[in-house]
This record gives sequence, C-alpha cells and structure tokens, in this order.
Amino acid sequence: MALSASVMDRHGLVLLREVPIVPAPAGRVRVRARRARSRRSYRRAHIGKVDPARSLAKRLLDIFGAGSAIVLLSPLLLLIAIVIKATSSGPILFTQKRYGYRNRRFRIYKFRTMYTHLSDAAGVRQTVSGDARVTPVGRFLRATSLDELPQLFNVLKGDMSLVGPRPHVPRMRAADALYEQVVPYYFQRHTVKPGITGLAQVNGFRGSTESAEAAIFRIHYDLEYIETWSVWLDLKIIARTIVREFLSGSGI
Repeated sequence: MALSASVMDRHGLVLLREVPIVPAPAGRVRVRARRARSRRSYRRAHIGKVDPARSLAKRLLDIFGAGSAIVLLSPLLLLIAIVIKATSSGPILFTQKRYGYRNRRFRIYKFRTMYTHLSDAAGVRQTVSGDARVTPVGRFLRATSLDELPQLFNVLKGDMSLVGPRPHVPRMRAADALYEQVVPYYFQRHTVKPGITGLAQVNGFRGSTESAEAAIFRIHYDLEYIETWSVWLDLKIIARTIVREFLSGSGI
C-alpha cells in the first residue's frame, strides 16, 4: 500500500490520518482479531474517549503507585545501589535522553547494568543476549527488570507514567534502520506519556528490535493501548508485569 504525504503538527507528530497503517506482516507471531483496532486512525480513536495524557485518574494512580513503591522498595533500592557500587567502577545510575510525551525529550533513570567504559550513552547499539558489555550484577538486574526501578522517580516527576509505551532513544534503530522508517506511524506512540511497562511488554515484545516484524507489532500494541486505555487496563498491565517481567524476564 502506497503511503500518502504525511503532515506534521507543531509538536512534530505525524498525523496518522495522512499515513495509512500497513497490514502487519505474516509470520509466526499471531495476533487476535481484536488487535486490529490499533490500526484505526488517531483521530477516530480519540473521538469521545478520555485522553490518557490528560486523565486525572491516571496521574493520581501514577503518584500513589510510584510513591508507595518507592517507600516499600527503599531497602531493596539501597541494597542494589550498594551492590552495583561494590562490584564495578562507575556511577550507580545510568541516565539517558529519551523521547517523552509529544516528542519532548527527558532524562531517564536506570540502575547501571553495563561496564562504564563499554556502555553506549546514545543508546543506538541495542543490547543482545549474552552482551559482553553487561556486568554479572547487571545481567541479574535486567533478567528481573529491577534495573528499571529508578524510573519510579521519573513517574513522580511527571516525565513518565507507570504504564505506557516504553520510552525510546532518539534515532532508535529497528531491523538495521531507523524505527520511523520501518514503521511510518511510529511517532503516534508519543501522544501519551511513556511508561515503565506497557501492553507490548506484557505480550512478549520487549528487548531487542532486530526483527522488523517484532518492531511493527510492538508499535501496534502501543497504539492499541492508547486507543483502549482505562485505569482498569493500567491495573491489569501492572499485575501482569509483576508476574511476567520481574519473575520471568529474559535479561535482554
């Protein structure tokens, strides 16, 4: 299907009604028919719906959830910080600029999981299974997603939400090309705040985007989340994340 000329709004977001979404490629990944809803236009998806980016209920959930988690997990956060500092040289936290709401960039916080002299500050080079840049402690933190816990402070600051599309680095690559070249409607995912976890992640799409198919399906899940958002959906994704990511993560 040929793409029509895209139109950019003042925030640099591509208006999806000008860029038809191409069908997902055939392959081993099978998506139920209800997920086709993520292919509707941005305008149609938001008529009569609550905008999650402006929802007071979502913001209150973020503040209460992140604040409570920081208090409850403070001993664990302190322990992780001590172990990181004791086992490898360098800072405890890794920070990096990521895309946020409406393409605004913010500084994300993570526990450092790589050797300082081998890390990629720009984030262009993706982590792969068995990556030599990852420390032994970092491998455990990634496998359990504990390296993401400092993003609770990003949530309190308002840069992120507990649930939303995962924040990517600018010029992130997928299938050896820029993500926005692989998925022309890529920037539509930035119409909500990025999240610590998301619908794509609890459905198995996390980690490397070396496969174009996986990269496309990840964006389809992001758009489905935006279209079907509710506080109840956020609560379900948080519950599934605790089981899937913290207890059985891949470590990538």
